[in-house]
Amino acid sequence: MRDASGIFYILPGGGQRHGETLQQGLKRECLEEIGTEVEIGPLLYVREYIGKNHEFHKAHRAFHQVEHVFRCTLPTPDAIGPGTEHDKKQVGIEWIPLAELAQRRFLPEAIKAFFKNGDFDAGTLYLGDIN
Repeated sequence: MRDASGIFYILPGGGQRHGETLQQGLKRECLEEIGTEVEIGPLLYVREYIGKNHEFHKAHRAFHQVEHVFRCTLPTPDAIGPGTEHDKKQVGIEWIPLAELAQRRFLPEAIKAFFKNGDFDAGTLYLGDIN
């Protein structure tokens, strides 16, 4: 993604449609945004984002979302590429090795600390309102 401060990274995903399970919505969103199927693993965390409390508060003051983040794998890593629909500020797709995550502007910034030795451990499923 790109904003006035430059490039930043987010995980693929998005809104759940009425009648979709979380997993169905995630599979659809990944096809739309990164152009490939994903294999969905366990739930890693639940995060709330209350926009008025964070850096984008001017634009997001009335925005509140709840995110359910799952561990996913790519059955065909070389298949990643342009999907059928992009987010408004999306400028591309990039696979970032976990070892490089600390050097990137990645949102939510707070979760970067939970990636250790190729694994994710927040100590809890519910992270609260973080960015």
